[in-house]
Amino acid sequence: MRVKICGITNFEDAKFASDSGADALGFVFYEKSPRYITQQKAKEIISMLPPFISKVALFVNETPQKIDEICEFIGADYAQIHFEANKDFYEKLKTKHIKVIRAKSREDVWKYPNEYRIIDAFVEEFGGSGKRVNLEWFECIDKSKIILAGGLNPDNLKEVIDLGFYGVDVSSGVEKEKGKKDLLKVQEFIKIAKR
Repeated sequence: MRVKICGITNFEDAKFASDSGADALGFVFYEKSPRYITQQKAKEIISMLPPFISKVALFVNETPQKIDEICEFIGADYAQIHFEANKDFYEKLKTKHIKVIRAKSREDVWKYPNEYRIIDAFVEEFGGSGKRVNLEWFECIDKSKIILAGGLNPDNLKEVIDLGFYGVDVSSGVEKEKGKKDLLKVQEFIKIAKR
């Protein structure tokens, strides 16, 4: 199972997560988030990371042009689109991207069935709240292209391990405080996911 550790704000957390086996690291470019990071700081962290780690830049209500500009500047591999965007938006976006579905109901988890996508619990403040998606919504659905997010932590991860998700995405569930990871929780989370 692939693992993304999101809300990275410093090199120590980034390096530890990558050394512990994380497949991807997430950097938040949404100024209202307590995990917000500047472009310059993200660029510095990314420049020091070892190879074969995917760098994902998370955006809320941003233009395709701005997303492309930031991703190129920092060296991101993917843009995580954490808001509803139309077809025209995606046609203009040059950066590889992954859509986030902020699920309010069972119907939402059926969106974009042929694409790899992140499914997170709907919250007004756009993620990092620790709210979980109802696992019953995923019954009878192909989960091989779904990355599950929302309310995951080392204690409840075992519940989703055998359900067939492509990956898991965690932020607040492995934090000591907002924007700072609890290294033992990061290590434990990755270990359980990779078991």
